[in-house]
Amino acid sequence: MSSLPELSQFSFFHPLRVRWAEVDPQSIVFNGHYLTYADVAITEYFRALGVAYPGDLATDGGDFFAIRTLLEYRAPARFDEQLQIGIRSARLGRSSLTFALGIWRDGELLTSGEIVYVHADGATRSSAPLPNWLREKILGFERVAPQS
Repeated sequence: MSSLPELSQFSFFHPLRVRWAEVDPQSIVFNGHYLTYADVAITEYFRALGVAYPGDLATDGGDFFAIRTLLEYRAPARFDEQLQIGIRSARLGRSSLTFALGIWRDGELLTSGEIVYVHADGATRSSAPLPNWLREKILGFERVAPQS
């Protein structure tokens, strides 16, 4: 990741309150939960696009598979804090979709990262081009156009 995400780059945010079960003995969110937070927010991002995931992709015989995740922890989140999880499509490849993410508390960036998914044939798991209808939905939704 080359630069820190800015709130203004994101068209979509999902609020999430830290639950007791997510904090460790240090009273901060256990690092593994941040991927769950990202996954929840990506699901809600698809919902905001009007895409029923995974059902809409399955109609074309496709699915997404995570192939890379990167998280950078800057400051901890604690029990009962209200977080804002920003998700945006940062890059649209031939068959890949890269999500940028930022997790903020009251405007302070706590965690940043990216998750790369590859669109693939659901049966063979071999890469397949992103559906044009999905590409169009993303391009119409994003405030900052994804790289291609």
